Amino acid sequence: MVHIINPEDIVELCKSLPIIDVRAPAEFLQGHIPGAFNLPLFDDEERKHVGTAYKQQSREAAIMTGLDYAGKKLTYYVKRAKEIAPDKQILLHCWRGGMRSESMAWLLSLAGFEVFLLKGGYKAYRKTISDNWDSHLPVMVLSGKTGTGKTDILHQMLEMDQQILDLEDIAHHKGSAFGGIGQPSQPTNEQFENDLGNAWLQLTHNKPVWIEDESRTIGTVFLPDKLFPRIIGSTVIYLEMPKSLRIQRLVNDYAGYPKNLLNSSIEKIHRKLGGQHAKAAIDAIEKDDFETAADIILYYYDKSYGFNLLQRDPSMIHTIKTNTSDAKENATMILEYCNNMNLI
Repeated sequence: MVHIINPEDIVELCKSLPIIDVRAPAEFLQGHIPGAFNLPLFDDEERKHVGTAYKQQSREAAIMTGLDYAGKKLTYYVKRAKEIAPDKQILLHCWRGGMRSESMAWLLSLAGFEVFLLKGGYKAYRKTISDNWDSHLPVMVLSGKTGTGKTDILHQMLEMDQQILDLEDIAHHKGSAFGGIGQPSQPTNEQFENDLGNAWLQLTHNKPVWIEDESRTIGTVFLPDKLFPRIIGSTVIYLEMPKSLRIQRLVNDYAGYPKNLLNSSIEKIHRKLGGQHAKAAIDAIEKDDFETAADIILYYYDKSYGFNLLQRDPSMIHTIKTNTSDAKENATMILEYCNNMNLI
């Protein structure tokens, strides 16, 4: 049996049903619905041949070419689908909800599967993700200079029944020249948008979402065009922490990594840091003087952070001073302040 579902229903269905994406592997790698399995009707070369037959000959020629390829793999499709969905209930899609997904839905339905076919396919899902950035979910921005421990504070807030959107975790990057150290490879920008949009769709609208202050780019990926203005225009809680505490935090976070990775990261900001400062920081690292290296590097990042704050409406910025680097204490302090000021 085949059911046609609308893109807006996919969030709930994804919680209970495995997703099969029948697009070619290259399409899947570029971007897919989070958690989906790739069961391609055609591999990349086969897809090219089918497309060429359609463009140069006819639709009928493309169908015949496709049947030549897919006909040899029908048993494999069913066996693989059973591995993915042993209970024989599955959500299925291709690029636009066309012949690829319809063909696979027919086959799996014939094999006894209950198939939920996504209307409009992956393209419609992408539009749903984009449209949801327009929702009226209130945003609170946690800001502070490098080394303040903003990510840890956000996760303490999560333990305190707040909701967060961890941009850096989804991007697999901590946002600075050093942000890729110790992180998995970054997703494609399309996949980042999908992962981020999927996380946004899980949020409730009865309380604000806390987001760390970020620039438009996080490593190699870009914040969605509709999200970045939301961050810029939202209430900011700026946590002011002594530099000595921030230096110690950076040392704790990064001193354990290979020196060549740290030095390579310094080279990325060589021009902005200045040749003399960059050399001094690298020399300090080579001597295991990580405190001095962090102090030099923070000079550049502090100046950059100050410039970014100037781009905001001052009336939207609330400054809280702290003398501790303890994330739980700072999270508690911030939430108490926000409650007292009726910000949340």
